[in-house]
Amino acid sequence: MDPIGCFDILATDPSSSARRGRLITAHGPVETPAFMPVGTQGSVKAASPRDLSELGAEMILSNTYHLAIRPGVDIIRGVGGLHAFMGWDGPILTDSGRYQVFSLARLRTVRPDGVEFNNHFDGGRLFLGPTETMGIQRDLASDIAMVLDECPPYPCEHIYACQAVDKTLAWSALCLEQDRAPGQLVFGIVQGGAYADLRRRCAGELAAMNFDGYAIGGVSVGEPEPVLIKGIDDSVGALPADKPRYLMGVGKTHQMVEAVARGIDMFDCVIPTRFARNGTAFTRRGPYPVKAGEYKNDSRPVEEGCACYACSRFSRAYIRHLLNVKEVLGIHLLTLHNLYRYLQFMRDMRSALENGCFEEFRREHGVEKGPAPC
Repeated sequence: MDPIGCFDILATDPSSSARRGRLITAHGPVETPAFMPVGTQGSVKAASPRDLSELGAEMILSNTYHLAIRPGVDIIRGVGGLHAFMGWDGPILTDSGRYQVFSLARLRTVRPDGVEFNNHFDGGRLFLGPTETMGIQRDLASDIAMVLDECPPYPCEHIYACQAVDKTLAWSALCLEQDRAPGQLVFGIVQGGAYADLRRRCAGELAAMNFDGYAIGGVSVGEPEPVLIKGIDDSVGALPADKPRYLMGVGKTHQMVEAVARGIDMFDCVIPTRFARNGTAFTRRGPYPVKAGEYKNDSRPVEEGCACYACSRFSRAYIRHLLNVKEVLGIHLLTLHNLYRYLQFMRDMRSALENGCFEEFRREHGVEKGPAPC
């Protein structure tokens, strides 16, 4: 069996940088390109671990900052780590709290040695530096721990982005020095805002540190799509080809296809679960609002031809009814469908790479689709 941390490239696309791979973690392999459902607080909203396993999810994402606040690291450590706490036996990636450096700007102070928060729950003080961040993730015993970095907003001045890169590189080096949980991998994160020189510098210096994998951060923070794609292009060329590459927070299907074409292997995003709670279904032909009145008498499944549990047993009319009367079953069923559609999309993309037809897949799916005609 391959050792933990091994990343095998099983197939490549001759017309792009796309690749089909397999990453070995302490809790099993992850087939790439991979999509990770987001379980920020130790739970993927409206989906149980059994649901996720049956849907074919291999790795999920949780968040260090949120779990440190509630329920607290001591509680999770006391029951044997995050896997035991949430009843999930597959791989887990934990974000370091780095996104909260961006999203909770009014509640935090960035210092040379880390970030101090007035936490969003009760205003209590929480300090996250490299030592603290990696210590929490060690106690959570996740399969992949992310370094602490600073994610600058969009837009920002070059000097601001440069200072964020300086902190990210210094913190990353310190993160590598910290003890890990057994079998735990550590990924570095490329920052640099919209500036190609900073992204190339950050990626190159992180590559020299020899992380187990690399993420591209600072995208999907409000920038237009061409800037997002350029951020990938400006980062990926300096990253090692034999290590997994993770694009953080990006989850529109056409964007994932274009990112895979540029050599990206892993993704996470709240889109399929968040949109389900708002009544939007994703289909092969595009999204549509199940809650709309036109579906109140519609006996068809959410997506015709779909093999998920929701589509095999329930009609659009029934799921629309549940959503409109605020029955939680409606959110649960639509969440199952959306996650199934996303995970099946990744399976289809892996098959296209294995079968040498990724370019055809890209032509069909690499453009944004509007509302589906249903």
